[in-house]
Amino acid sequence: MMPQDPSRDLRLWYAQPAGDKSGRRVSDESEKGWNNALPVGNGFLGGMVFGNLAADRVQLNEDSLWYGGALDRNNPDALEHLPAIRRTILEGRLTEAHDLAAMALAGVPQNQRWYQPLGNLNLIFPDLRGREGDAADYRRELDLTTAIARTEFRFEGVGYAREVFASAPDNVLVVRLTADRPGSIRVRLGLQRGHYGRFSYGSRPAASGPDEPGRSDTMVLRGQAGEGGVAFRAVIRAVVEGGEYRSIGEYLAIDRADAVTVIVGAATSFRHKNPDKVVLETVEKAAKKSYVDLRDDHVADHAQLFSRVDLALDEGNADLERMPTDRRLERVRSGEEDPGLAALYFQYGRYLSIASSRPGSLPANLQGIWNEEMDPPWDSKYTININTEMNYWLAETCNLAECHTPLFDHLERMRPNGRRTARVMYDCGGFVAHHNTDIWADTAPQGVHLPSSFWPMGAAWLVTHLWEHYAFGLDRRFLKRVYPTMKEAAEFLLDFMIEDAQGRLVTCPSVSPENTYVLPSGETGQLCAGPSMDSQIAHALFSQCIEAGEILDVDPEFRKRLDETRERLPRIEIGKHGQIKEWAEDYDEREPGHRHISHLWALHPGDRITPDATPDLARAARATLERRLAHGGGHTGWSRAWIVNFWARLRDAELAHENVCALLAKSTLPSLFDTHPPFQIDGNFGGAAGIAEMLLQSHEGTIHLLPALPKAWPTGRVRGLRARGGFEVEIEWREGKVLSARVLSRAGHPCRVRCSEPLRVETAGQWVRAKSSGDVVAFATKRGGAYSLRPA
Repeated sequence: MMPQDPSRDLRLWYAQPAGDKSGRRVSDESEKGWNNALPVGNGFLGGMVFGNLAADRVQLNEDSLWYGGALDRNNPDALEHLPAIRRTILEGRLTEAHDLAAMALAGVPQNQRWYQPLGNLNLIFPDLRGREGDAADYRRELDLTTAIARTEFRFEGVGYAREVFASAPDNVLVVRLTADRPGSIRVRLGLQRGHYGRFSYGSRPAASGPDEPGRSDTMVLRGQAGEGGVAFRAVIRAVVEGGEYRSIGEYLAIDRADAVTVIVGAATSFRHKNPDKVVLETVEKAAKKSYVDLRDDHVADHAQLFSRVDLALDEGNADLERMPTDRRLERVRSGEEDPGLAALYFQYGRYLSIASSRPGSLPANLQGIWNEEMDPPWDSKYTININTEMNYWLAETCNLAECHTPLFDHLERMRPNGRRTARVMYDCGGFVAHHNTDIWADTAPQGVHLPSSFWPMGAAWLVTHLWEHYAFGLDRRFLKRVYPTMKEAAEFLLDFMIEDAQGRLVTCPSVSPENTYVLPSGETGQLCAGPSMDSQIAHALFSQCIEAGEILDVDPEFRKRLDETRERLPRIEIGKHGQIKEWAEDYDEREPGHRHISHLWALHPGDRITPDATPDLARAARATLERRLAHGGGHTGWSRAWIVNFWARLRDAELAHENVCALLAKSTLPSLFDTHPPFQIDGNFGGAAGIAEMLLQSHEGTIHLLPALPKAWPTGRVRGLRARGGFEVEIEWREGKVLSARVLSRAGHPCRVRCSEPLRVETAGQWVRAKSSGDVVAFATKRGGAYSLRPA
């Protein structure tokens, strides 16, 4: 594997602390200190690092700390009233349909559970209190290559440094305090969670009391997240080098130390019967390692994932790289070009995926793993009508397939609940989920919001990720393991769909996620039969199940039924504005600039609409985007990120780039977090995926090099992107033309490469017999073989 390019400075950095206005109402999201803090995480533990001088903190999260326990929320009255709901929808009696659905389909209770913070590690430095202005040479940074947040400054002639990272090998968060003069560290450590936790000292269970009054180096926070909710434990251990320490009240006071290593661990009863024992043992084990070993093990583990991909979108601009990240962002907002910032943003998306979604963890939620609010926006859970799926668009293309697995694990937890929801609410087989789920894999409708709550396609969309994982890796054992999950999602749709007046099979009741249509009479509606997105997802799922069954040589009769049903799904149709129709009927939208663009699912993440195979539909997709954007669409970060992917799939390089710049300028916080507003992480992941789509596509059966390369990125290189068929790809280009490419075949699959220039292929110094047709060159590969391609 080629090493990460040492000339690329992949650091976010700032010349001032994040500040901390979390307790104040502010008008601008960028003024909130939390939004300026820098994230670290290992999939299980997350921390937001502020870098404040006198009163610093690391805001802590544990991925399984959610309020409340599991519930059976399936509405027992749903099935009785389902025929009437369907009838009133099909007859256009929307007021009646909406009224009945709000009562009969809503979950009981209406809402799922929500994600909560673990607490705060507070670090108070008495010597700096009131004297922050005397500090000099301040710098705060996050190094993406090491996954370490660092704060450094000088005060009274002494150089101070603070490092923070979340170690996956040791499953702890580590804070290191050092100074270049011995005996200069003076700090008070506190572990607090407001009114929602119980504090104690000592490394033994609370009933046993502290180790030694006034002399404990360990602090414990215990609590339970609501009735029936998880029990949680957080522990900090201070390893003090030189100086002295005392426990006073709810603080650990450290004076005249040479260095301090603070080790933070957490556990809940979601995974462990005895979280006390687990977290204390975890922290004890980590505390026995030297800081150097903790750091080295963490960096090596992170690099194994992060260093797989390298991206340069220019030849390097040292002046810009020396500029603080927030100032670079301001330049982009003023209309300046900064390809290096786009590359940094891309790698930041990969970094956030590694930090928030690791094998064994829960999936990344709406905020990834970082949330400081007890009652967070949209509950900081899993919104599965676009947002959770977008969180994982980069996983395969950007060479982080392992980070995809928490989503698959959660799908398995959803299956039993989804079976019950399918049977109780709809008398259907298979399994279903609606537009949200939570830690307990809840599948009943969330809330009573007619434009979103009663959408029955959440499971169907999620399981398409299983096929994508297979398509990139060609792991037949994986496909055999997940095929039953794919099949169950399809079985639900086979039972659930009904025949409409035109003889088509449609979902009903459903919605086009979060949008509202207008009837010719002027009446508005949300519930409908056969929204375009549903039919597109169903077509994709049925096709994937058919192909999977053929590969595994199973279920011929089931495959036949899927094929017959697929032929009766509504076709993708063009409406009166030249657009892709959003509903089965050609309704107008009440909000033409709506953030959801669900009816282009078949363009991305689906693959049925392409410029070559379906040129008329591709033109209609363009018209759809132009109409949305003309009416103010793309005003949320994640929506703008989706638009980047759409334009990339349409191979419109300049509009894809225009929307990358808009994403940075309008929907990115100083920390480079995406904002809806408020902060949502999906735009970070979707934006990174969109940049990858501009450089490499493989959904049409070929590896398409630079399909949407904009003029603003004339020179560059990318290494490590993955293509379907089991390939990894490296590309170098100059003046917009491919100079060279390299394809590594992981599976020995035949390879087809598309490029605007004719290519020659060689391996191990020998030319490879290849067949050229138009702009595509095809050749056989061997597993593990590396193939170099150059212009002929």
